[in-house]
Amino acid sequence: MFGISGLEFIFLVILVFFVIGPERMPEYAQQLKEFIKYIRRMAFDVKDDIKDTLGPDLGDINWRQYDPRQYDPRVIVREAFAEDDEERRKELEAAAAAQAELNRPAESVTQRLPKGAWAPFDLEAT
Repeated sequence: MFGISGLEFIFLVILVFFVIGPERMPEYAQQLKEFIKYIRRMAFDVKDDIKDTLGPDLGDINWRQYDPRQYDPRVIVREAFAEDDEERRKELEAAAAAQAELNRPAESVTQRLPKGAWAPFDLEAT
């Protein structure tokens, strides 16, 4: 609770008891009780106003789907990387297909040899 351990909380209660004093302690406890009631009443009023504003459709909302405790961060990260991998794979395939189209020689440049003919050989090339 607020980053305070049990021992620290007890120490604070004892300190408040000595600072306020036993004479005024019931008065401050009553004020604290009234403040908590006031805050609670305000929260219920806000909740009722929201229900009135949103109407009867508020009951149809599936609130469980918005519960963050149902999501595992490891699964979310794994799915995000898988989506990125899938998108990247599609991009690479598209780029490879475009590059293959660019690297394909034109039909006029290629010349087919007749069956059984030897390919031209240049003795000075090596």
